[in-house]
Amino acid sequence: MIRLLTLLTLLLLTSPTVALDTSHRAPAKATVHAEASPADPAVIRQGGDTILDAVPLAIPTNDLAGTTVGYTDDYDEVCPYNDSVAPDVVYTFTPDSDMLVIIDMLGSTYDTKIYVYDENLSLVACNDDFYSDYVSRLENVPLIGGVAYYLVIDGYGAEAGDYVLTIEEFIPCELDPFWSDENEPPLEYDYVDNWNGGCNTDPLDGPFQDLYPWHTFAGVSGWYLAGGSNNRDTDWYRLVIPTWTGGVLDFTGDAEQPTYLFELGPQDCGEVAVLQSVEIGPCQENVMTIVAEPGSVVWFWVGPTTFESPDGSDVYEYDYILEFPWVTAVEDHTLSSVKNLFR
Repeated sequence: MIRLLTLLTLLLLTSPTVALDTSHRAPAKATVHAEASPADPAVIRQGGDTILDAVPLAIPTNDLAGTTVGYTDDYDEVCPYNDSVAPDVVYTFTPDSDMLVIIDMLGSTYDTKIYVYDENLSLVACNDDFYSDYVSRLENVPLIGGVAYYLVIDGYGAEAGDYVLTIEEFIPCELDPFWSDENEPPLEYDYVDNWNGGCNTDPLDGPFQDLYPWHTFAGVSGWYLAGGSNNRDTDWYRLVIPTWTGGVLDFTGDAEQPTYLFELGPQDCGEVAVLQSVEIGPCQENVMTIVAEPGSVVWFWVGPTTFESPDGSDVYEYDYILEFPWVTAVEDHTLSSVKNLFR
């Protein structure tokens, strides 16, 4: 085991850290300084230019391709950015019965922005940046059977381009633990995370929560709007490696939303980076293996994979679970298996 830990130390010193972000606030976007592009009547219209000529869609709709180039700028919503002068395209759909849906723009080639109105033109949901490439997605959007809805595909600032649209029924993931070991106050508008925000608090090296891995741990994460910016709740833990593990701790995680588990190091907020990462959820378990000196402390991070809530709401919470074994067998690890832990 001593030889294994020495080898592990050498790997950590010579291997690049994973390029992942531990921050809680979404990166700032450029201020909009643009004018609306003129409409092009020669563009072949695959969607409506306004709500009055919105093109009907069925549910589900899979990988519908189109472009906003050549359309006019008719609509804008704050979610949380405004001042869009981008051209927009409008579709309409009427569900046969009450349902929840996902509206996904994955595969689009520009900085999209989408919003849904009901038949009274009241805003139902809105999203700007769900994916890291600024492409939009909405999930858990409630629809009432027999009611007409309008989907506006827009862009941030003056952004326009090719889009890919998928609309399908949303089946929520529900873990529903009967307890919470984290005990963080509920998220709210303009929330200040002084509970277990770790290096994302002021001052740095702020509150960490001690995590003792010998039972199932239930926590809560999510998103909140603060200071006009999208924020995610990042939970920072000090994970004590039990002596009975022999220095090899395997545990399983799951969450109601896509969530990262990070092992961090070095234990200095000025230099901390991601040593290894695992993605869990929604309702999709995954295993993380941490190799460290028995009885030592490891910095451990849990948080959403995105900076904006999946339904565009200002405040959104969800559950996650970490299952730690009562006994972990000491395993013989080869050089290749140790390297694989940190890829």
